[in-house]
Amino acid sequence: MKLLALLLLTTIACAQDTPKPVDEKVDTTPPGLPHYHPLEHKNIVYRTAPDKDGKPVDQILDVYEIPDNKPHPVIVYWHGGAWWKGNRPQSVGNRALMDMGFNIVNVDYRLTDVAPAPAAVEDVLCSLAWVNKNAAQYHIDTAHIVAYGTSAGGHLALMAGFVPQDTKLVPKECGPLPKVAAVMDFYGIPDVTGVITSGIPLAKSTLRWVGGGGATDPATLSMATAMSPNSYLRKSLPPVFIAHGDADPTVPYTQSIALKKSLEGLQVPVTMFSVPGGGHGGFPPDQTLLINEALIKFFVENHLIPPPAR
Repeated sequence: MKLLALLLLTTIACAQDTPKPVDEKVDTTPPGLPHYHPLEHKNIVYRTAPDKDGKPVDQILDVYEIPDNKPHPVIVYWHGGAWWKGNRPQSVGNRALMDMGFNIVNVDYRLTDVAPAPAAVEDVLCSLAWVNKNAAQYHIDTAHIVAYGTSAGGHLALMAGFVPQDTKLVPKECGPLPKVAAVMDFYGIPDVTGVITSGIPLAKSTLRWVGGGGATDPATLSMATAMSPNSYLRKSLPPVFIAHGDADPTVPYTQSIALKKSLEGLQVPVTMFSVPGGGHGGFPPDQTLLINEALIKFFVENHLIPPPAR
């Protein structure tokens, strides 16, 4: 009897310690939004740029357009992968963003083994210039361009929103930059220099991307500074939405906290959504739903979309 009671108590204790499983049926699209079936424009070459050996390489993007022949705000998305791996999604991605009323542009860029920094940032800026030039064809409202990225793509989105429009990082053939209306930084890297001097695992791929020198090499540090969104902080920046898991093992959560404080000090509108226990992306559906609801509020407050009908 004592053994049975002990087993029962142990079972209860284990059940209490076991995390409640996430309900995979949770819908991550906030209620009340329309559901769009986009027009897909795939495999568009937005620029041809050299690799590290001078060989020309086509850079590709896809456009997903709300099919009503009306101009819509647009979200331009850059993928993650520590600047050396990954590619653009082969579908819309976060469907809730389109259902909020955005056209979507998913972009590839040159990775480290193709061409190191500043190549990826040049491509990001050229993709924005392409969106600006081709807006009419794809019914894009260029007054409402949102830069969005995850991880290394979050860093690139910050660079897209933070570097001045007259930056020398824009290749001459790409033309003028549009003004970015807002930035969605999902667990990105605002301080590249801080990463390479920290010794965290991400430092290795970051050092490769910014030049391959050591963390004390002057040329590497100079490139890291030029590639750090923090280097371009000023009062005139667009509103920023930050999402980050507070247990992220890859990109320090403290970087996002510091960025939020810096933006607040400059009186730049900023919203930060911290995912409790969240890692490096892959947030559970219930948290993704909350993020999307917070995004609607952010977009409405910053006049990017009208309040949704309920």
